[in-house]
Amino acid sequence: MKDAACRITAPILATAIGTVRSMDNKRKEALVDEIHKAQPNMLASFLVQSQLGVSYEKMAFLLEVLLVCFQAMKQSNHAWALITEDDQAREMARYVATIRFGEGLAAAVHADLVKQYIDQHPEPYLFAFVQTETNDWLQRIAPEKSDTQVMLAAANFVNCIAFAKLPKPVVESATKTKLR
Repeated sequence: MKDAACRITAPILATAIGTVRSMDNKRKEALVDEIHKAQPNMLASFLVQSQLGVSYEKMAFLLEVLLVCFQAMKQSNHAWALITEDDQAREMARYVATIRFGEGLAAAVHADLVKQYIDQHPEPYLFAFVQTETNDWLQRIAPEKSDTQVMLAAANFVNCIAFAKLPKPVVESATKTKLR
């Protein structure tokens, strides 16, 4: 994996996971408040899950993913641009198209495509974390149709982060206006 190209490196991700998993509910609520201020559309894509038929128990998994993703963003020391609803829709469409492209392929070819997708992902550590957590979660739950919504939302968090543009730094003018 390519540490130089990604903004959320393995050490940053490991620290974020440890930080979130050690939080009590009050600290998690404070982090949700931070998400609401900094990335309200990401929080909204979590909150909408109940309207899509996802149970609150299953939303708990997605909240944990969102908290880790956001904590990793914070710990990366980058100033992240607001992820908009348009960004979310674009990344969701791109991800769904990628998934559909692999449908019906031989298992070996499909596995190669998945590996290639992960290897070329701008945030491979975060993407691998979310995929691993999602696979583990799927092993623990009773399957329901709404689980697809949860899986897509989790992947979309990562893809929106991965393709988010960082704001350009404000450059102060070298020339100052003279006061009269």
